[in-house]
Amino acid sequence: MILRPLAAACALASLASLSLADTPNPSGLSGANMDSSVAACQDFYQFANGNWLKTNPVPSAYPSWGTFDEIEKRNNVRLGVIAERAAANSDAADGSPEDLVGDFYASYLNAERIEKAGLKPIAADLKRIDELRRPREVRALIAEWHAQGMPALFALGVRQDLKDPTRVIAYAGQGGLGLPNRDYYVKQDAETVAMRAAYASHIARTLALAGITETQATRQATLILGLESKLAAASLTREVLRDPNKSYNVISVAAADQQMKQFEWRGYFDALGLKRVEDFSFSHPQFFKAMDTALKAESMDTWRAYLRFNLLRQMSPQLSQAFVDENFGFYGRTLRGQQELKPRNIRAIEQINQSMGQTLGQLFVAEHFPPEAKARMLKLVGNLKVALRDRLEALPWMGEDTKRQALEKWATFTPKIGYPDKWRDFSSLRFNRENYLSNVRQLGAFNQSFELAKIGLPIDKSAWSMPPQQVNAYYNAVWNEVVFPAGILQPPFFDLAADDALNYGAIGAVIGHELLHGFDDSGSRFDAQGRLKMWWTPTDRQEFDKRTERLVTQAAEYLPLPNLRLNGRTSLGENIADLGGLQVAFAALERAQGTSKPADIDGFSAPQRFFLSWAQVWRRNSTDAAMRVQINTAPHAPGKFRTNGPLANLPEFATTFNCKPQDPMVRRGDKQVVIW
Repeated sequence: MILRPLAAACALASLASLSLADTPNPSGLSGANMDSSVAACQDFYQFANGNWLKTNPVPSAYPSWGTFDEIEKRNNVRLGVIAERAAANSDAADGSPEDLVGDFYASYLNAERIEKAGLKPIAADLKRIDELRRPREVRALIAEWHAQGMPALFALGVRQDLKDPTRVIAYAGQGGLGLPNRDYYVKQDAETVAMRAAYASHIARTLALAGITETQATRQATLILGLESKLAAASLTREVLRDPNKSYNVISVAAADQQMKQFEWRGYFDALGLKRVEDFSFSHPQFFKAMDTALKAESMDTWRAYLRFNLLRQMSPQLSQAFVDENFGFYGRTLRGQQELKPRNIRAIEQINQSMGQTLGQLFVAEHFPPEAKARMLKLVGNLKVALRDRLEALPWMGEDTKRQALEKWATFTPKIGYPDKWRDFSSLRFNRENYLSNVRQLGAFNQSFELAKIGLPIDKSAWSMPPQQVNAYYNAVWNEVVFPAGILQPPFFDLAADDALNYGAIGAVIGHELLHGFDDSGSRFDAQGRLKMWWTPTDRQEFDKRTERLVTQAAEYLPLPNLRLNGRTSLGENIADLGGLQVAFAALERAQGTSKPADIDGFSAPQRFFLSWAQVWRRNSTDAAMRVQINTAPHAPGKFRTNGPLANLPEFATTFNCKPQDPMVRRGDKQVVIW
């Protein structure tokens, strides 16, 4: 227990700001949220959500606002109460979740100490950068940073071998950019050019905060943007990255050294403590060729400037307020349209969620996830799986050989509900309440060591990729698992007290969505054992691609902002999953109801409530800036398309709301997308 007496001063100061009163968590459907002036068959998203959209503008501390944010805000209040209690607990055992959460939270809230420290926590790093004189010293520093979990120049990951599910390997791939992706460096439209100029100004201001003269800061910003632009030009596009084969290229360390004369991969892995590693995925050779050229051709002035800003960019949110404000000014306000920072205590919770979420998650599920919720969810997943099997068996366009392997993959789906069966152990950590940044860096190195240690060990399929309090769900292709954390298993997604129609239209369709990721354009490239292997016959794959291409065309019809269309190629996997997930969930609802016909509730039939439930979970208002970032970077379509897009392809929807063939919510003939 380190510096525990500070607990009361830090924790109780923010306790008064934590309240559930302003975090509504409504269950069911409300007519007050709907817009009856718009017909359901004209624009179902507006019909279901119009008044909610009108009366719920984006709060100033958010770039966008929707159902996910409402739940997350409520979760954060609950988590904040838990963290406050942990920070005030002087009896927590060393290394226990209460101890770690309490100390880390208290150190984040110790703003006076952070302000007083200024740049001292990274002074040694800045001095080290200033002293760099040779390219090999750049390589050594990057290796040290990667060992500490600090991203720099390229990405390093650890996961299962995509073609050999018996082993875990390292993946090295493109990265090193300060803007969201390569498009921000190569596009020449007015908005992108202006964003690059704003980014260069941000770089210069950040460097100036670190003591660089204004003239030098401007010059260095130009060098940094130039180097990042070269790395971006050699990076693969989002469309290409949809194919996992494009990020898989296992070669020996010796072969990588032959391809990159300037980097020395053997020395890099040795510095990471991976002396036994003999091969890895050299995922993006074109990028590494450009990186190798830059290591030889770029001046040391450029590399010092690049590494200095990389350090400051990563650390700014953890430093004094001037750095926090400058970082937020660009990445929050300029890039995403967010007008103000979230309160410090909420940012503390988000930092814990991100870096050691399972410590806080253990405390969260003990209070907020009852056993009966997990049992109900398992039943829902079971019903959805059966409905998916039935649809696979009945597919008229899929041949028997492919169908047999599809059903084999279906049989190996594994659900994970609520929280891990085995919690990750953080107990060896000890935090200092007087030195927040030291805690952050200790935790970064701890997490990186945990990941690197997986290489060469048996695969632990009990692991989770997100903490249980997160408002999300995911599909893991290499383990063929669908995962639903406790954070999302609450209204309006899931409600123990709600009728089946609401639950199947919300969390049921989300379950179906995650199951269908196993058969989307990317997940379908993995077989039942999680191997990256084409198990389709060429004829069936060609038919699949023809059908999914209609989704690409449909998505491109959607114009979320003037002159900015939805990219149907990069959103294809999510759109396939939305369409198929809804079909499977609707079939599962019919199976659950059997021959009985539930009574109408609030004037809506069960099928109508199903589709209304789907629509309400995707309601969202966004700033124009946030919408632009979503279209340019994220695989998910905006809420309006996620609602109207799949529904317009479903005869079940048209029948439920008595839509006419000519209505906008009905796609016919060659425009209708029929896959699963």
